[in-house]
Amino acid sequence: MDSPIWITLALTLKVAAWATAINLVLGVAAGWLLARRRFPGREFVDAVLTLPLVLPPTVLGYYLLVVIGRRGWLGGWLEQHLGIHLIFTWQGAVIAATIVAFPLVLKAARTAFEAVDPQLENAARVLGLGEWALFCRVTLPLAWPGILAGTLLVFARSLGEFGATLMVAGSIPGRTQTLSVAVYEAVQAGQDDTANLLVAITSVTCIVVLLAAGRLAPRRTAAAR
Repeated sequence: MDSPIWITLALTLKVAAWATAINLVLGVAAGWLLARRRFPGREFVDAVLTLPLVLPPTVLGYYLLVVIGRRGWLGGWLEQHLGIHLIFTWQGAVIAATIVAFPLVLKAARTAFEAVDPQLENAARVLGLGEWALFCRVTLPLAWPGILAGTLLVFARSLGEFGATLMVAGSIPGRTQTLSVAVYEAVQAGQDDTANLLVAITSVTCIVVLLAAGRLAPRRTAAAR
């Protein structure tokens, strides 16, 4: 395998790993909030957080450019005060992948938390557990198989993210060019052998992740029962 392909694969895995880690934290927090708290506009919040699942990636990429671009309200502030540039960087690719894949872990986490029997939580409270200990020792372990399945799907989705990543991070070999973008560039350049190899790598990786997520489904169903 050519060295540039190894570099592209390593960069893609790094972007997907960061996006997955961020989504795990944010998705668990948002999923628990939507599953366990009742507040006005709860379903509207859920719809807004799920929006990246149905919006075209190019639209999400445009929104990101508006927000974190050099003329965006956040991007302009970061550049002016902290000297941080997010456009055409691998960090920008992480942000794009995080937003696109977020609904997958959010839905999985909310469903998993809603499947936890409230009577078990109440019993733990009677035994003297505080809310944080209750979450860490009872709620999260029971919901974890479902959350992990959603997290694996996030990783697979982050590996294949294209539209928003291309708009925000571009296609700089060795710096921002992920596998999906590299496939597009190879096809455009008529490099069929390179494209076939990149497609094979991406497909095998995603199949392995999906098989791992599928193995967790029976456990999640059993836990819900």
